[in-house]
Amino acid sequence: RGKEYKKIPQLEVIYFDFDATTLRADARAILAKNAKWLKENKEVEITVEGHCDERGTTDYNIALGDRRAKAVRGYLMKLGIKGGRVATISYGEEKPADAEHNEAAWTKNRRAEMLGRIPPASKK
Repeated sequence: RGKEYKKIPQLEVIYFDFDATTLRADARAILAKNAKWLKENKEVEITVEGHCDERGTTDYNIALGDRRAKAVRGYLMKLGIKGGRVATISYGEEKPADAEHNEAAWTKNRRAEMLGRIPPASKK
């Protein structure tokens, strides 16, 4: 899994509170919409990328990003998406959505993004 995965506009980003992996109510609502879209597009496989803000050590942030990605995967599975369709990866603080060094940027960087791809056998 890697380069062939791309952003799919229908799959919205999930945001997290500081140092948290708990899915907030807004995140669960977004994941319900994302799961509905995935059920309608059964050929799409996704990778959930876990991200963090720059605070914390590199190792800590990689682990936190991993837990965030797995929290999203687990919730999608509870909503009926097969686990084999959902991979996870953590980038920790390495791919910020906003490179500024303030709370507004950090809020954007504490996230899980879903990238998707259609397997070659399924392409029309």
